[in-house]
Amino acid sequence: MSITIALDAMGGDHGPSEVVPAALYMLKRHPALSLILVGDKAIIEQELKEHMQDNDYASRLSLHPSSEVIAMDESPLQALRNKKDSSMRVAIDFVKEGRAKACVSAGNTGALMAIARFVLKTLEGIDRPALTGLLPTTSLGIDTKVRLLDLGANVDSTVDHLFQFAVMGAVLSEAVDGVTQPRIAVLSNGKEEIKGNEVVKEVSKRLIAAKELNYIGYIEADEIFSGRADVVICDGFVGNVALKACEGIARLIAHSMKQEFQRNWLTRMVGFSALPVLKSLVKRIDPARYNGASFIGLQGVVIKSHGSAKAMAFANAINEAMIESRKDVPQHISKKVAQLLQTTSSSEG
Repeated sequence: MSITIALDAMGGDHGPSEVVPAALYMLKRHPALSLILVGDKAIIEQELKEHMQDNDYASRLSLHPSSEVIAMDESPLQALRNKKDSSMRVAIDFVKEGRAKACVSAGNTGALMAIARFVLKTLEGIDRPALTGLLPTTSLGIDTKVRLLDLGANVDSTVDHLFQFAVMGAVLSEAVDGVTQPRIAVLSNGKEEIKGNEVVKEVSKRLIAAKELNYIGYIEADEIFSGRADVVICDGFVGNVALKACEGIARLIAHSMKQEFQRNWLTRMVGFSALPVLKSLVKRIDPARYNGASFIGLQGVVIKSHGSAKAMAFANAINEAMIESRKDVPQHISKKVAQLLQTTSSSEG
């Protein structure tokens, strides 16, 4: 199955210098993949000249020029209104028009959210899209992951929003991650029913009443990686803070280990002997490996890459777009989301 994905080549901290190598890497690994690079033609062509060794991918790689770029600190509303020829907007338009199955951008998260929601619209029954991504867990035996949402698309979320996040997260976990009856938990400041703010308490009651969902109750931040839950929901403010803290801890662990093993000749010898294990550990907790968050709830696949993503991390975001495109996620979850929301609404009435 051939798949075409549109890339916002100008988004993020690095733009084409990392997007282009990532695109070429993915084209080499996936013969059925086609990519559209959207952005400044001269800059992209220069990057292609530096990184493209031959013309093997010429038939599967196209360049579409755009005249505008959305800055990382730009107002989402201003970007939506005034930059209709930005690389981000054009890439999303390609999804709307059917010229691409998905869009990947490392650009301004707020602008990506606003433009994607305006252009693609949300699925029926969904008020707001949520940003969701995968994180590693400590579960043994298999490479298990937990899906956390919202990661920052919605700073202030109502009970309805959080309930919809839970439904969407569960459906995505089953459809994409292959989890049967995914366990859903609400992120809170304790496991007891009396903990949490009023929104958290209320959404917990609604999830308990939704018998179609496998709700397991509250989960604390130190249990996100425990493997106890497959889907953890929270509002975007909390989710983004949790994600950034996790990324910082991962870097702290890697940096601390390097410092300790370089302390003296004895620790360097120990570090050398443990190098295979250390490399495996660093790889497992490396945030770049999990780069590529999905804006779930839209009538199209939109993947948000970390703004500071280097080539390999951006390639992982492209890979996530491929997976969701192949599984036809928006169409696949639309029916299930509508069914679940209708069933739970009926049971409440």
